[in-house]
Amino acid sequence: MPTSNFRKVRPGAGAMYYAAEAAGLEWLRVESGPPIPEVISVGQAALEIERISESSPSSAAAEAFGAALAAMHNTGADAFGVGPPTAPGSGWIADVPMPYGTFDSFGPMYAELRIRPYLKLAREVEAFTADEFAVFEQLCDRLLGDDPSLVGPGEPPARIHGDLWSGNLLWAPDRDGNPAVWLVDPAAYGGHRETDLAMLALFGAPQFDRIVGAYCDVNPLADGWRTRIPLHQVYPLLVHTVLFGGGYAGQAVVATHSALGIPSPLSS
Repeated sequence: MPTSNFRKVRPGAGAMYYAAEAAGLEWLRVESGPPIPEVISVGQAALEIERISESSPSSAAAEAFGAALAAMHNTGADAFGVGPPTAPGSGWIADVPMPYGTFDSFGPMYAELRIRPYLKLAREVEAFTADEFAVFEQLCDRLLGDDPSLVGPGEPPARIHGDLWSGNLLWAPDRDGNPAVWLVDPAAYGGHRETDLAMLALFGAPQFDRIVGAYCDVNPLADGWRTRIPLHQVYPLLVHTVLFGGGYAGQAVVATHSALGIPSPLSS
């Protein structure tokens, strides 16, 4: 539960960075959704929110979170790629700008807003070989066609957190003292709900299967969703490649090959 205020300061970040995060927090605060810390103030150099005193993960909290996450996703968005209504012109994921846009379906949005911008940055740091870049472009071509064998059955845009790794989950009772998981540090936009779940899987969220089970009790996932996890992990792996390099580039290549259903020379 909240105990005091937390002041977030990120070196080099400007007012738009904090405004985007605050807009995301407000947008994700929905009825029956996960608890969200209150935004206290948004400034040129900091964001102040309620501080949450964490406890240990529990089965009850995992189940509550799965159901709440489904409710949040079900709240929806006006289109794929749109940001929160009060967000500035661009969002952010970690230290990297995250563009918004308006798309009728997931595939083209994912290619144009969540893969190609980070491929461009990856080219600047020579993160991949020419052959590897070609495979990423092959994926984008398939996405632009909204190929159902790649992206799954059509779904409406979900209201997603966008950076849902385990570090942005705070396991703590809600305001009524019930087991819960609070959400912080969003990179929120209208996206595919499987993207949030794939990021939870990528970075090892506690009790992932229990979270998914409770999620599906509220809103079942489409058949084959587990086979599409690599597709949705390409984006965060590209972001991590740009930010940190190292083994993330190889993981991004493997995920892309897996999404396309072709063998990767990097997989063992």
